[in-house]
Amino acid sequence: MTTRGLDAYPDEVRDAVARTRDVVAALHAELPRWGLVVWTAGNVSQRVVVDPDAGPGPDDLLVIKPSGVSYDALTAAEMVVCDLEGALVDGDRSPSSDTAAHAYVYQHMAEVGGVVHTHSTYATAWAARGEEVPCVLTMMADEFGGPIPIGPFALIGDDSIGRGIVETLRGSRSPAVLMRNHGPFTIGRDARAAVKAAVMAEEVARTIHIARQLGDPLPIAQSDVDSLYARYQNVYGQG
Repeated sequence: MTTRGLDAYPDEVRDAVARTRDVVAALHAELPRWGLVVWTAGNVSQRVVVDPDAGPGPDDLLVIKPSGVSYDALTAAEMVVCDLEGALVDGDRSPSSDTAAHAYVYQHMAEVGGVVHTHSTYATAWAARGEEVPCVLTMMADEFGGPIPIGPFALIGDDSIGRGIVETLRGSRSPAVLMRNHGPFTIGRDARAAVKAAVMAEEVARTIHIARQLGDPLPIAQSDVDSLYARYQNVYGQG
């Protein structure tokens, strides 16, 4: 199914594609490990960046999993390469059915280097209700800087989902959106950050669901949310 092929790209781009294939293949193993997917559902993609200091280039590409392939069969060689129109550039299989959504996000959010989609149970349950996950945990203030918002209903197959993701997350501190009746999509500076956001989105969706069975969760003042978010994003960790 190879179309344009990578031969048209310089060596440094092909080298970056090979590195990105390795990264994306390895990160797909994290989705079933954290219980975020079943069967062949879900996908991870990463933008191909030749020079991280220079950022996205004019011939932007992305690496994503092929459609309908089992997670235990996902090797680096199985990963497919597409351009930011969603067209196949290199690979022997059809790209994920969500490729157009991922490509649209990369086209319109230059700061995004990774996109993840799962059907994780609790986050998807909130999406099915069309209800945002409220920010009532300090770990949620840390990671999301507020609630996890709801995006619009959109059909799979074109860039409608991508438009909904961008419209919802542009200007939001949250790296996650719950697309209504569908499930969570997360973004990050790279695919690893987007996978982390997917794991954390499921964790807080589960915890807050359980809290609501016990009563009304206590709100956190916006000033405290802002303080927690600033500390975690700028001070926490090893730099």
